[in-house]
Amino acid sequence: MAVYFDHRIEAPESSGGPSQVSWHPTQPVLAVASNSPTTGGNINLYLQQGEHVGSCHVDRPFQPTVLRWHPTKPLLALGWETGEVLLLTHPSGEQTPLPATHTACITLLEWSSSGSRLVTGDQMGVLALWKVDARGRLQGSHIVKHDYTKPLTYCIFRPVPPGEDVAMLARAAVGGDESALDMFNWRKAGNGPPLKMGPQEGLVFYVSTADGKVHCVDEHGRSSPVLSVDGSIQKLFYLKRREVLAVVTETLLLSQYTLGPEGGAQELMKVKLSGKSGQSADIVSTETGLLITATGEQVIRLWDLERDDNYVLSLDESLGFEKGEVLNCVSYCTAKEILAAGTNRGRIALWRMVSQPNTRTDTKAQWKLQTPTEIEGNVTQLQWGSNLNLLAANSVTTVLILCEHVMSAHFGQQVAAVQLTPSQLSLTMFNTNSNLTLRSDMHIKGVCVTKDTVTVWNGKQVTVYEPSGATLRNTGSFQCESQVLAVHDENIYTVEPNRVQVRTPQGTVKQLLSFSEAEGNPVLLSVCQGYLVVGTDTAHIKVFDLTRREAKAHCSAKNLVDLTPNLGALRSVNVYSLNVCVCSRRPLTELSERCPVSHFWDENEPRLFVCETVLVNSPQMDHLDRVGVDVLVVTFFCTQEHGLLLQDFYPKPAGLQALLALDVPYYYFTCKASGLENCEKATRDAMLNFSFYLTIGNMDEAFKSIKLIKSEAVWENMARMCVKNRRLDVARVCLGNMGNARAARALREAEAEPELEARVAVLALQLGMLEDAEKLYKSCGRFDLLNKFYQASGQWQQAVETAETHDRIHLRTTYYSYAKYLEAIGDKSMALVFFEKSDTHRFEVPRMLLDDALSLEIYVNKMKDKLLMILKCIQILYISQASEIANETGNRAASYHLARQYESQEEIKQSVHFYTRAQAYNNAIRLCKENGLDDQLMNLALLSNPEDMMEAACYYEEKGSHMDRAVMLYHKAGHFSKALEVAFATEQFSALQLIAEDLDETSDPALLARCSDFFIKHGQYEKAVELLVAAKKYHEALQLCLDQSLTITEDLAESMTVTKESKDLSEEARKELLERIADCCMRQGNYHLATKKYTQAGNKLKAMRALLKSGDTEKIVFFAGVSRQKEIYIMAANYLQSLDWRKDPEIMKNIISFYTKGRALDLLAGFYEACAQVEIDDYQNYEKALGALTEAYKCLSKAKGRSPDEHEARMAELQHKITLVKRFVQARRLYEEEPGEAVRLCEALLEEPDLDPAVRIGDAYGFLVEHHCQQGSFQVAYRKLEELQKLLPSLNISYYVSQGSLDALQRAVGLPLGRGQLSGRGDRRDSGGEEDEVEEDEALV
Repeated sequence: MAVYFDHRIEAPESSGGPSQVSWHPTQPVLAVASNSPTTGGNINLYLQQGEHVGSCHVDRPFQPTVLRWHPTKPLLALGWETGEVLLLTHPSGEQTPLPATHTACITLLEWSSSGSRLVTGDQMGVLALWKVDARGRLQGSHIVKHDYTKPLTYCIFRPVPPGEDVAMLARAAVGGDESALDMFNWRKAGNGPPLKMGPQEGLVFYVSTADGKVHCVDEHGRSSPVLSVDGSIQKLFYLKRREVLAVVTETLLLSQYTLGPEGGAQELMKVKLSGKSGQSADIVSTETGLLITATGEQVIRLWDLERDDNYVLSLDESLGFEKGEVLNCVSYCTAKEILAAGTNRGRIALWRMVSQPNTRTDTKAQWKLQTPTEIEGNVTQLQWGSNLNLLAANSVTTVLILCEHVMSAHFGQQVAAVQLTPSQLSLTMFNTNSNLTLRSDMHIKGVCVTKDTVTVWNGKQVTVYEPSGATLRNTGSFQCESQVLAVHDENIYTVEPNRVQVRTPQGTVKQLLSFSEAEGNPVLLSVCQGYLVVGTDTAHIKVFDLTRREAKAHCSAKNLVDLTPNLGALRSVNVYSLNVCVCSRRPLTELSERCPVSHFWDENEPRLFVCETVLVNSPQMDHLDRVGVDVLVVTFFCTQEHGLLLQDFYPKPAGLQALLALDVPYYYFTCKASGLENCEKATRDAMLNFSFYLTIGNMDEAFKSIKLIKSEAVWENMARMCVKNRRLDVARVCLGNMGNARAARALREAEAEPELEARVAVLALQLGMLEDAEKLYKSCGRFDLLNKFYQASGQWQQAVETAETHDRIHLRTTYYSYAKYLEAIGDKSMALVFFEKSDTHRFEVPRMLLDDALSLEIYVNKMKDKLLMILKCIQILYISQASEIANETGNRAASYHLARQYESQEEIKQSVHFYTRAQAYNNAIRLCKENGLDDQLMNLALLSNPEDMMEAACYYEEKGSHMDRAVMLYHKAGHFSKALEVAFATEQFSALQLIAEDLDETSDPALLARCSDFFIKHGQYEKAVELLVAAKKYHEALQLCLDQSLTITEDLAESMTVTKESKDLSEEARKELLERIADCCMRQGNYHLATKKYTQAGNKLKAMRALLKSGDTEKIVFFAGVSRQKEIYIMAANYLQSLDWRKDPEIMKNIISFYTKGRALDLLAGFYEACAQVEIDDYQNYEKALGALTEAYKCLSKAKGRSPDEHEARMAELQHKITLVKRFVQARRLYEEEPGEAVRLCEALLEEPDLDPAVRIGDAYGFLVEHHCQQGSFQVAYRKLEELQKLLPSLNISYYVSQGSLDALQRAVGLPLGRGQLSGRGDRRDSGGEEDEVEEDEALV
């Protein structure tokens, strides 16, 4: 297990807050850019432990913007906000400014793969290309300059394939050339020069701009546009495996393009990536096509572009993260497969890849979150260094360099020490079964324990502790830069160049053990049983005897390279008595594919030692942390008589981290505590309470008791308990806390199963409890699921038996799956049997025996099957015979196989024919396109599906001929927009007519509008209106109807009516549209439709006016009755007065009812007056007229006039009129009893100045004439008649005096009586009626 030591950079006091960090690609040198609001910006270089390189310091009064290291040379390119570009050399500090080319802020600097070219770009869009020689020196001015006018955002060089020599060497290595194979291995000692990768360098690069464009600059400096996207481009990256250029914009829009040889780009896909909006995203990409982003959320998002998959990684509070902690930045180390992310709480989260990316496992499960490393402040930038153990973290106020270090561990004399944190050790004394904890004030890089002392060091200081009861006491400390250390009795052994120092616990040097230059520098130490073994960097070992007062060399140094050719570098040495074991990279003879990485002697058995081994050339050979690596633990016997003997080997158990020691009968490993063995008391109590409450069924208390548990192992054990007690509700909680999303999903999908046991079995499978799952499936009788379980676990015999006895519905499927399995393992004879049982032998057997023509012919002749005969004929090339059989039988499968054979022989027409018979139209279409069979292509496309129609249409369009066919196919395929586009372009108006007939409201509005414009242009206004309506351009449709005098039918009006539920228009706009439709209908005289639209718009007054225009009395009465509005009642009553209400009592009744409901009492009074006048004029019925006038007076007395004076005047007038009529009625009634009094009353009435029209003068005089004629006073009657004629010269006397009285009067006086026409009053009455109607109409309007 690894731990990270943090080193704060030794920044000068003048430097401000760090803004950028950048590691050199190959050297442990870190560049840090700092900004200060007072002094400007500066650049400083630091070594791996934060040491400042004083000679490499650059100050400017302005801010740095970009840092970019040369790929191989210690040369740093610096970009500033003023446009200055500077080259800084490490360690000399030489500064080389580039010639002034940029005047705006530098936005990009990029080196080519070998560093021979440097690209610079600025905010104004100016790009320059510079040439650098092999020594890193600038060669004159820029060689290329381009101006793109837009800010440059990103630059990337296009990689090239490896050199030709590498390709040839690879082919030789595959062919068995061992020397060629060794060239690909790590360089062996004295084995020639390293592998050359070829002289080629990619000089083609791509540059992006803020307006979303990407330009390509070729090796000659020529620039050409490649592609364009929406929005500013944030990042470009190139996928080598697929040769795809990927583009990510600031809005997180990801696009992928294939690049053509001539510079063109074709879009493969475009997708919007998830992420927090408005937040600057930190994006990194890997060589395997993995895109990783951090956008200030609580998760990191990963997109696997190779698998087309995406997932997120989140933090775990149980590991020490806080709730709500967000991730700001990411950095990925490809060699170590570690993903680092910085949080706003000063923590660095590390995810390690625990399985290979190409394995078929849950992608998210590949990443294992580690315990976080904590630093100060808000982590805004992370970057892995050239040394795989270095990580730089920018925390706004400072920069820390984190150095990965394997947690130290040591076992000796029954004492074990294991490092827990950078400054803490856990000590276990197995003799006394006690534990101690050591906390040091330094970062511990190594530990060595004996039964009496604990010695720790960090490469600069050594500290010695001794146990004192339950504590450890510091007995000595001294400065020493030794990287390795050994302890024996009271002596401490340290190393320095060419010698080993023997020291006291206080650091005093007692003795020096020297090594010659040929022997090398000591790098490895080991002490056991009074002997010290020293390993050097030149593969020498030397043994010293420590049993005397001073150490003495036991023998001369041994050069292991001479003893063992191709030995390689030493990894560790160990000694027991006089037996020395050396661990190197060389493969073990007994395990030829593996090499040792560590080894230990048994302290009590001189013949036995153990070592850990990994695969040769495994990527994990040099990893500091080998958790999850394929490790074998191998034990050997070693004797002088028999040499090295392999005793046993086994895989390192899961959950264990590293081998620590061997002490028969035990192996000692370091491991992380898991499960419940070492859990604290609170966890044990919580588990006990949970089990108790679960048993008694109190789920509320059960959940309360475990809500604070954080251990994943505890939750897994609880989930296993849920299988036993079948509590799936509790299991869901456990799986959620385990973070096992796949199991939770499987359990959720299993809810569809009706049996509880079947659902529990799914849980058992996800937890690896296979036996329990099998029992559960059997207990609930779900043999179909049991069958699947057996197949998935490779238990094929049990699967077949289950299908034959209990699951016969899946019997054939099981046979087929088993046959495929048998074929895969090479058992073709048994596979043939099960293909026959599954009834798939007609296709599968010829396919399986494709390479064995003799066996296929024997099998076909045996089966005597027509389809098999065809396939056999194809196999042995009897094509004509196969064609005859296929034509006779019409078998589609046979036709398909025959078509494929014809295609392989390039007999295209026959192949197309049989593909057509097989209904494999896509294959037939493909051949027609490839061979120019355009006529057949059209027929085949019409028979096929829409996708094939589209493909054929594209072919016709690209070819440029038969464009009418392209239009038809686009139309048939349902791609109306494309069909119309081609039809417009080629002016195929007849085709446009056909396409437009299929357009409806579901079509593209822009497409509909374009078609409507076409029909308007060609005078087909009705179709244009329909398309405008379908495009929901209702106002344009209405205007077109008005301009072209098109009748708005009810169907058209309904199609333009938008429902209240529609979201296309607001409520106000909807009502406005309806009123416009109604206005158009009014202009066209369609009053009923106008009424309907006005009503739908909620404007009942206009609806009533439209209805009045229609003259439909019945509908007017009905509408007024249902509208219940005062104005509408009055309008309806006014209209009804214009009718012949005198002859229709129902109309009169409605008039009175509407005026009453409309509370128009003054108008009702007027109507009563009109009724009274009708009774007087038409019927001379003054009694009814008096009743009507009385009703009018009642209504008028209740009405509210516009002004009190007018109202009083009208009341008085009406009262006077009633009085006159009442006096005349009284006279006529009194005549029978007192004629004289009646005549007197009548004469008195004639004296009234305004008698008419209340009482017609003719009626009063007629009354007197009739009276005098009856009394025989003809002269008096004649005089009255003359008076009447003088007053009314044109009067028709017979209208007022009966004909009998006139005849008697004529005989009595002997004078003829003139017959004036009584037309004046009738004319006057009629004219007044017309005027009333005009006024009524004006009021309606």
